[in-house]
Amino acid sequence: MRIVQIIDSLEIGGAERMAVNYANALGEKIEFSGLIATRSEGEMLNQISKKVSYLFLDKKRKIDFKAIFKLKKYLKQNKVNTIHAHSSSFFTAVLVKLVYPKIKVIWHDHYGPRIEQTKKDNIILIFCSLFFASIFVVNKQLKEWNMKNMKCKNVVFVPNFIQHNHSSEQITKLKGIEGKRIVFLANLKTPKNHIVILKSFFDLKLFDLGWSLHLIGKDYHDQYSQVLKDFIQKNNLVNDVHLYGTRKDIRFILSQASIGVLASTFEGFPVTLIEYGESELAVLCTNVGFCSDIIKDEERGLLFDPKNEFELLAQFKRITADKNLRTEIAYKLKNLVQDYYTEDKAVEKILTEYYKVK
Repeated sequence: MRIVQIIDSLEIGGAERMAVNYANALGEKIEFSGLIATRSEGEMLNQISKKVSYLFLDKKRKIDFKAIFKLKKYLKQNKVNTIHAHSSSFFTAVLVKLVYPKIKVIWHDHYGPRIEQTKKDNIILIFCSLFFASIFVVNKQLKEWNMKNMKCKNVVFVPNFIQHNHSSEQITKLKGIEGKRIVFLANLKTPKNHIVILKSFFDLKLFDLGWSLHLIGKDYHDQYSQVLKDFIQKNNLVNDVHLYGTRKDIRFILSQASIGVLASTFEGFPVTLIEYGESELAVLCTNVGFCSDIIKDEERGLLFDPKNEFELLAQFKRITADKNLRTEIAYKLKNLVQDYYTEDKAVEKILTEYYKVK
């Protein structure tokens, strides 16, 4: 079996992380595992295993013939039989299939806002699905949407997973009091919804109780992040809310925290929750996407509707006030992660699906 993962960027993000995870994991299991970045590289480049063949297309425009024929040459030289295309990279995968018909294309749908869009909004994607051999999805809503709208009806749920090859570096020392640190692991962008957590943190005056909030993720230095910074400044939270930008030592960072939060208005299958669980954090989480399947409310964490500020305030207050609750839900989430979201289980599932389209 000779398979390549394809992704548009190697900046740190959920789909990008999974493309690298799959390439690395398969490097240990199959004859040939490759990874292709189409438009830009990024910090995930340093996480690619030496057992993985890597190609950067440096695609300059939507239809870039030079990049497409460069990809075709790479596929032929390495006798690749299947392209596993993540998120928006499906378009490049389909273009190369048009000039190299024997290649199989699997599309991996990581993200869910399109379930609230019309067919017209997704006309290119739906047309391209004529060329998909299979579609992998990361939650039930996406499976239903793809089954209903796409031309390829072979739609399979495939859960995300984390790898245990995280950096062992211990660089980032979190500020604040031990046992009272809250982390929010997400790039500063829509639809991660950081502002509702900031407002709740302020409204509950959690800083007066010794709590601190730590935002870990890429700062795009745009209007989204400026709104957050303005809120922090305006409400005198500079000593209580800390922005760290992109960091490599995530495992070490999480080991210093007690609570992990996620507040997205849209999610596919957030790897962040698996990372929180692995680090045995108590989780306060949005109820969108696959989140409510991982975080069973009151048992493996506390859930809230991201558009209901009163619900968020109530749950935030509970999780910060009750140490026994935090200990119990963190322990149960860690057990779930160890039982269902390990690399071995995910790779076994993905290999089974690959063989079906070989």
